[in-house]
Amino acid sequence: MTYRVLITGGAGYLGGMLVPRLLDAGHQVDVVDTFPNGDTVLATHCANPNFTPYKGDARNEEFMAPLVAKADVIIPLAALVGAPLCKQDPIGATSTNLDAIRMLVKLVSGDQKLLYPTTNSGYGIGEKGVECTEDTPLRPISLYGTTKTDAEKAVLDSGKGLTFRLATVFGMAPRMRIDLLVNDFTWRAVTDRAVVIFEGHFKRNYIHVRDIAKVFHHGIDNFEAMKGRPYNVGLSDANLSKLELCAEIKKQVPNFVYLEAPIGEDPDKRDYIVSNARIESTGFKPEFSLERGIAELIKGYKMLRNSRYANV
Repeated sequence: MTYRVLITGGAGYLGGMLVPRLLDAGHQVDVVDTFPNGDTVLATHCANPNFTPYKGDARNEEFMAPLVAKADVIIPLAALVGAPLCKQDPIGATSTNLDAIRMLVKLVSGDQKLLYPTTNSGYGIGEKGVECTEDTPLRPISLYGTTKTDAEKAVLDSGKGLTFRLATVFGMAPRMRIDLLVNDFTWRAVTDRAVVIFEGHFKRNYIHVRDIAKVFHHGIDNFEAMKGRPYNVGLSDANLSKLELCAEIKKQVPNFVYLEAPIGEDPDKRDYIVSNARIESTGFKPEFSLERGIAELIKGYKMLRNSRYANV
């Protein structure tokens, strides 16, 4: 069965992988984005009659209402992602990450499907050796964690949707993000051959960006059975500390050197291990291992360079 899918923030890191997957499955896809940098992430899809981009602000109810009304599925990806960015623009963070989601909850009818991505950084500091399940109390620390957690509550309390608590994402994508942990450490291994890390024992979970696209597709196909609940989405064999992550990268970049020093701290205090049993019980299985993702990044970084202010 095919649907009309509305995706806000669809030209970002996640959207650049999700949009083509849904188009390939035969769905109609409407994308709302501000396209702030004139990115051509979705340009190749303009030849597809099932793809329609809309330049606009996902916080604008007058703009969003008619688009929501004609959609079967709504996936709000638009967000200020990460604690540093939210701290830099707290008004934008609250209006985009929380207020816009509450607006969507109000606009969405009972026969539409609302799939919302949040973050498992809402677990904050976990108990040593104890897996965080979807029933574990949420203890967000930063504004980012708080706005995403409150938005998730609005979606679940409405009874109109389901939520995915995403692990730290990695992998190459059309709208690349090098600041994410696996992507960042691999970039440093490839370009600098070294990294100095802080809080090296802090553990977290990881998931490939293509598997994020896959889990949204899975959620659409199994919405009625899954609705009303949150789902952790990550690799069950990749609850790793920063030091363990560096060791995995070093297996593929042998001359990579990593050192630990007290040079900073995580504003979200992310230190937890996560159970992904609930999403796996629905039949979802990730395809991309951490090892495969690191290999992909090493290959991809041969095509990227940060040379805006350099001659080479």
